[in-house]
Amino acid sequence: MLTWDDQSTPALQPVRPLPAAAPEPAATAYAPVTAAAPAGSPSSHSVKAASAQRINAADKRIINGQTDVNQLVPFKYKWAWEKYLATCANHWMPQEINMSRDIALWKDPNGLTEDERRIVKRNLGFFVTADSLAANNIVLGTYRHITAPECRQFLLRQAFEEAIHTHAYQYIVESLGLDEGEIFNAYHEVPAIRDKDEFLLPFIDAIMDPNFRTGTPQADQTLLKSLIVFACLMEGLFFYVGFTQILALGRQNKMTGAAEQYQYILRDESMHCNFGIDLINQLKLENPHLWTAEFKAEVKELFLKAVELEYRYAEDTMPRGVLGLNASMFKGYLRYIANRRATQIGLDPLFPNEENPFPWMSEMIDLKKERNFFETRVIEYQSGGALSWD
Repeated sequence: MLTWDDQSTPALQPVRPLPAAAPEPAATAYAPVTAAAPAGSPSSHSVKAASAQRINAADKRIINGQTDVNQLVPFKYKWAWEKYLATCANHWMPQEINMSRDIALWKDPNGLTEDERRIVKRNLGFFVTADSLAANNIVLGTYRHITAPECRQFLLRQAFEEAIHTHAYQYIVESLGLDEGEIFNAYHEVPAIRDKDEFLLPFIDAIMDPNFRTGTPQADQTLLKSLIVFACLMEGLFFYVGFTQILALGRQNKMTGAAEQYQYILRDESMHCNFGIDLINQLKLENPHLWTAEFKAEVKELFLKAVELEYRYAEDTMPRGVLGLNASMFKGYLRYIANRRATQIGLDPLFPNEENPFPWMSEMIDLKKERNFFETRVIEYQSGGALSWD
């Protein structure tokens, strides 16, 4: 069973449109670039026709590599390839889940309390755009600057999974007949949601800037910070109040179709977080000069701000106790998660002695079974044999 120990960021303004990324130069051949090629993001690594020696795996780098990004093998980062294969084995699609019980419950005036309905709508309001932000960050930002093709392969799969998640939330909204304008504009109109998105946007904008290039300590730290914010704070923290709430509904046999989809999304996101942490640690290993005391202090402040923002979201979604939960319970939970994320990337715990008040959430990540946990239908969720999380 997967546990948490197995899991390897003024006045409110509308969310800004995301800038377009600069196009990468077209490749002209399939030989690696020469050592004289300028450092920086992969756009400077277009392959050249000049004859060169074949790639040595030891020469690959997470960033600023000078080997051909188009050549997947020989592998250096086998862990990235194995995680790619694992995510492919976990493929699922939203329309496979039967939503009939959810629809009947939602339409029943006495089916859910107003507090339970608020949780559902607030969750969808955040998530319908959150995974689009994550996908944009990958496709228009992170992918351009990573020079390890094994890691790029995982990022491509991750981007597709973010699209599946956005599809899942849209499928729930459509199934329940919710006001699409209300749900899809929540990230503009609900402060607790907008504040989280406003926290994330600068880290997307920084690496999506067409003029941004890695290759200097300052630029490399900018990319590393963005990786930490998205792996540890967005996917690894900002999603967990919502996951807990919807899965708590499912545990009470309510909104079981939506909860089933959330469980699959939780397992996907756990792998994304796991991969992101491995990527961060490998980048640190190859570039130890980036991990300065000043940089660590800045990252710590980002962790503290993220915990504060997610706790505000918990208060907004649960103004009163519901489902045996209340907002104050999430204070300890978010601190517990923040400690896990911090220690996974080499920081000291931020909130010593915090414990997990929801141990059942760790069980929810484990889906190695043929019958899904709400028993809404019999499925073979994983298509490729037993998944190992080691």
